[in-house]
Amino acid sequence: MISTANWWETGVIYQIYPRSFMDGNGDGVGDLAGITRRLDYLQWLGIDILWICPVFPSPMADFGYDISAYTAVHPLFGTMAEFDDLIAAAHRRDMRILLDFVPNHTSEEHPWFIESRSSRDNPRRDWYIWRDPGPNGGPPNNWLANFGGIAWEWDEATEQYYYHAYLKQQPDLNWRNAEVEAAMFEVMRFWLRKGIDGFRLDAIWHLAKDPLLRNNPPNPDFDPQRQRSYDALREIFSADHPDIHPILHRMRRLVEEFGDKILLGEIYLPPERLVAYYGSPRAPELHLPHNFELIFTPWRPEALAATIRCLEDQLPEGAWPTWLLGNHDRPRLASRLGPAQTRIAAMLLLTLRGTPTLYQGDELGIENVPVPKEHILDPWEKNNPGLGLGRDPVRTPMPWDESAYAGFSRVEPWLPLNQDWPQRNVAAQKKDRGSLLMFYRHLLDLRRSHAALTSGNFRLVQAGDGLLAYLCEQKRERMLVALNFEKDKKMLRPTGNCLGRVVLSSEGDRKDEIFSGQARLRPHEGLIIRLG
Repeated sequence: MISTANWWETGVIYQIYPRSFMDGNGDGVGDLAGITRRLDYLQWLGIDILWICPVFPSPMADFGYDISAYTAVHPLFGTMAEFDDLIAAAHRRDMRILLDFVPNHTSEEHPWFIESRSSRDNPRRDWYIWRDPGPNGGPPNNWLANFGGIAWEWDEATEQYYYHAYLKQQPDLNWRNAEVEAAMFEVMRFWLRKGIDGFRLDAIWHLAKDPLLRNNPPNPDFDPQRQRSYDALREIFSADHPDIHPILHRMRRLVEEFGDKILLGEIYLPPERLVAYYGSPRAPELHLPHNFELIFTPWRPEALAATIRCLEDQLPEGAWPTWLLGNHDRPRLASRLGPAQTRIAAMLLLTLRGTPTLYQGDELGIENVPVPKEHILDPWEKNNPGLGLGRDPVRTPMPWDESAYAGFSRVEPWLPLNQDWPQRNVAAQKKDRGSLLMFYRHLLDLRRSHAALTSGNFRLVQAGDGLLAYLCEQKRERMLVALNFEKDKKMLRPTGNCLGRVVLSSEGDRKDEIFSGQARLRPHEGLIIRLG
């Protein structure tokens, strides 16, 4: 693999959920001014790229992913001037900004949809997916909505159904209409002219559907006791259509008009289908199709090795991998894996070949925060009660210090804080040299200091039961990473001639310890060893 110096290959992405990052105006909800105020923390931590979840005007049926105006800022988050200030302040710190963009659907309150819904003859009727009832008088087909129920909503006034892959308040745009593409591309140009460094594209694998609207086949492995209703069918015809790829190629050409900008895409697909979204050398698409496989892989070394190997084997020539272990839609890392495994999870994420994404608060070890039933806000949980799909517990406010409301706000926040916030907060962990936060900072500093950990070649190594080990190599620099997933001590004995020194232990000691070809790893310990 030839090393490159692209900022999006060597950088680390940090996902900010604006409602819960920092409240700058004292109303209990995070905002743009709050993000700007905390940029110094992110710079201190070692973050290069900020992915900011939607801040557009929205009725908030899906907390900002239902957009009613694409070229403005919701007053809840501040003003356009504050957005401009955030970009300028980030760039002064050599940090990049990726804006979360939702191209698949709008809010039902967007002026485009209001026009489209007004009559069958409206010029914008075809901007959305409208269809007559099926032969039985019901919906046009059997497609289901991601958040529960059927994916078609009846409109009494015009006597047709419209399609929504998510909530009924989020009608899908018809990207087969050239006017839709032109309008959305102009929205992208608006923000690129503002100076952002690229987009994170939401739900991009839904962008084009089967034009014949054929029924999705049943899922033979569906278990209603543990799966959402959406999983009863396989999304063969409602998503991942081949016609998405030419659109993304044109989108790639658009961002390239503005120089060194990128596209990061949300794609919940297995590796063999995910890699198609890189495109080809002649028709490139996404720079970084987000890969969620580590979230869903059983937390065992052999399973993780198979996942890593699978993606590496599937990558097209010249493609760059990306990894994450948490986001605003999935259970917290510390809750999923247990507190004992958070350090080796961090070491894995930040030393794998590829671009890592951290989710705000994971560097503190925050766990899912219980939200009482009467305070549940997430529509996913409301539409699928009892399955534990609610995302409120992973979207709770960031605890900054031990002051009232954890320094997040001057008033009670919109969601409850983590119960241990007086101890588990940024200020407390910055004072503790052995804290998880300081471990993340050491890891990020080490990553920046060693090219082998950012842009080197990657090779899995046989190292012993209960261990995951791999080599990162760049020119003459070789780094061996070894992770113990067990609650017992394990002996690391990698194959080949491996001599060197320990540069980092997840336990905070052992630095400069001689590695003579074998080492005993303590329970849940990770080591990074620089080989001679």
